[in-house]
Amino acid sequence: METLISDGAGSGDDWIKDGSTETFMQDVVEASKETLVLVDLWAPWCGPCKQLGPMIEKVVKDAKGTVKLIKIDIDQHPQIAQSLQVQSIPAVFAFKNGQPVDGFMGALPESKIKEFVERHAGPIGPSPVEEAYESGIEALDSGDTEVALAAFAKILEIEPEHVDAKAQLARLYVKLGELDAAKSLMETIPDSPQKSPAVTAALAAISIAENATDASELEPLRAKVEQNPDDLDARLELSKALVGNGDYEAGGNELIEIIRRDRDWNEAAGRQELLKLLDMMGPTNPLTKTLRRQLSTILFA
Repeated sequence: METLISDGAGSGDDWIKDGSTETFMQDVVEASKETLVLVDLWAPWCGPCKQLGPMIEKVVKDAKGTVKLIKIDIDQHPQIAQSLQVQSIPAVFAFKNGQPVDGFMGALPESKIKEFVERHAGPIGPSPVEEAYESGIEALDSGDTEVALAAFAKILEIEPEHVDAKAQLARLYVKLGELDAAKSLMETIPDSPQKSPAVTAALAAISIAENATDASELEPLRAKVEQNPDDLDARLELSKALVGNGDYEAGGNELIEIIRRDRDWNEAAGRQELLKLLDMMGPTNPLTKTLRRQLSTILFA
């Protein structure tokens, strides 16, 4: 940092400001001894910089003073970029205690920027995207499809590649009977060996919907099972019809009964179907926890 001119003028109280070679020591090096300082190196001609700029400013504002942002135009202040050995922009550096301690290059989504900041400054509270996501999940789980649709649409306006919002929206499409729309949306998510719970739930919902038994078969199947409780084929079809009709608890109970009667029947079809249902509902759903306990009791009895 010796190449930078020290002790320039600077506010120190502002969360976001433009920096310069002359003010770098005060705005960044000295200020970082009190709080985390981000340095955003950008240029007017840089397309990704224009994408990153508003998002990083938003995260800094959400942090409410626990982090400051200094924006450096490298065309006007190339000496700073040279000192930090910047090869490409946008480039962001985190300064603490007078030293750069971390950084990233490229335009990250808001959620990743927040993770980066929290790694060094601690929790900064939910962002509008996170609040909308939680609102969407609550609405989806309670059956308020209109609120859920608005919440996930809002997220995708802000972060078009928000994977979990896409997955939850696909789940919503399945619930609305728009299976083709759900599948098309999931095709826009890059394949990954490590899938998030939201992606796993959406894929399970699509699989269940594709193999669902028509709801018109509910009563005949109920009668068939009542007449012959050991007819596991009929019980499996009844479960699929119940789940397809939105009665996850009754459908899950039928699957538990299949496993209780014969856990290995039809290549463990009851257990496989139950695991898909659990994936679709997600690990935090109370019914998921109940059915998992019942499954464990049977398997480890």
